[in-house]
Amino acid sequence: MHDSDDSTQTTARPVTRLGARFRGFLPVVVDVETAGFNPKTDALLEIAAVTLQMDEQGVLSRLETHACHVEPFPGAKLDPRALEFTGIDPYHPFRFAKPEREALEKVFVPVRTLVKESRCSRAILVGHNPSFDLAFVKAAALRAGIKRNPFHLFSTFDTATLGGLAYGQTVLARAVQAAGFEWDEKSAHSAIYDAERTADLFCAIVNLWRELQEGAR
Repeated sequence: MHDSDDSTQTTARPVTRLGARFRGFLPVVVDVETAGFNPKTDALLEIAAVTLQMDEQGVLSRLETHACHVEPFPGAKLDPRALEFTGIDPYHPFRFAKPEREALEKVFVPVRTLVKESRCSRAILVGHNPSFDLAFVKAAALRAGIKRNPFHLFSTFDTATLGGLAYGQTVLARAVQAAGFEWDEKSAHSAIYDAERTADLFCAIVNLWRELQEGAR
């Protein structure tokens, strides 16, 4: 499997329902926690990716969560304000953090596998203001020398925009609650928690659109 948009490869294989839904792209919800805002200089500290599945009726739901705590790369900046906001101690021994390459591959490998199984051409990152998450993923992959980044390098799905459209809410906590899910502020700003709530929100919006389309027929 090659991470490319080669139409001769994708059309030669049978297309799954999920593979056909988003123009051959596999949506994967990603959240990162960092030690600042600059992906080139500030440390990536946590990464979580939630894969999705679609049933025979076209209903989208969460599948699996893959996550890892990340060691600051050599020379990385650690903004005290960012650490205070997330509550992360980058060097706490019980984080069991991994170097960037190992942490990224823990996420990338199952994503690549699902891309192939779903007959998709590439993964596409879903996030809440996802340009931030994608920038840190791309910068870390570049530092780690990972050439097969499974994610589209510039296209994303933004749940802030979609939440504003569907529920009139662009803040993640408010959009999640408007979609009918609980929000635990104490668990927020963890990559796993935020990624899973973002996944719930994305699935709810996609499924709502499906219901509206079917109701209009």
